[in-house]
Amino acid sequence: MTPALGLELGDAAAAAVAVDDAGTVVARAVVPSTGDLASVALEAVNSVAGVAGVGPLGVAANYAEPSATAPIVALLKQQYAGPFVQVGVTPAGTAAAVAEAWIGAARGSGDVVFFAVADHAIAGMVRDGAPVLGVGRRAASIAWLALNPVEREDYRKVGCLEAEVAAAGIVRRLIWRIKAGDHSQVSDAVGGDFSIITLDHVLNAARKGDGVSISVVRDTAKYLGMAAANLVSIADPEKLVLGGIMATAADLLFELVRAELTRRLPKPMMDALAIAPAALGADAAAIGAARLAAAALQ
Repeated sequence: MTPALGLELGDAAAAAVAVDDAGTVVARAVVPSTGDLASVALEAVNSVAGVAGVGPLGVAANYAEPSATAPIVALLKQQYAGPFVQVGVTPAGTAAAVAEAWIGAARGSGDVVFFAVADHAIAGMVRDGAPVLGVGRRAASIAWLALNPVEREDYRKVGCLEAEVAAAGIVRRLIWRIKAGDHSQVSDAVGGDFSIITLDHVLNAARKGDGVSISVVRDTAKYLGMAAANLVSIADPEKLVLGGIMATAADLLFELVRAELTRRLPKPMMDALAIAPAALGADAAAIGAARLAAAALQ
């Protein structure tokens, strides 16, 4: 059988995979955006289809609003040679939850919550083996979780949680500390040019014992743990999968997030919860989209 194809639409690139029935990725393509994401998406899909064949195609995106994805969907429907399974673009967090429950860190679990933070904050839920989407396909829009009573302009633009714990928010909080008078080796590393500070600067400095970076990481873990606790208390899952920097920088964040969860959740709920770092990395959302496309044709 021809493998199913999954496409994830990102801010700066389109990533496509072809996945066989066992969950093995048999082809992969990542195409950086040139400004026309619809054409880039088609290029990524065609690249994978050229290797694996034109199987059923599903799409995931962090920005799953129809107005944002409509031009891309229209081009794929018109020009992709295989069956385009379009029942609505799946939110990236939901697609990743499906993938982790299928072949990843939550394999064999029917009730799963996935939560990840990198450039964005995303989450998704699987209940009895099926994705939880909500009426407007916006379920688990974790970026908008309100955790700070202060009203800020960036909270209204990207959501409270994302403004604080996604990459840009972590960098912003470090810069604020430096401008307030705290000394950090990050400032030395970039020659005082705050505009070039990245998340990796903060994480690497924390690993080297930089006090300000460690403090920012701990504050980040507090927010992440609070958000994860809210997800768990609502969904009561069998397994919580932590992705993004909670997996790639698990040495800094994983146990801190777990400790915050322990503080925030009732002991019986925490005792019954299995927590694991995500296993599928950057492929998760595309794999989940492929899985959903294949299932829609069965």
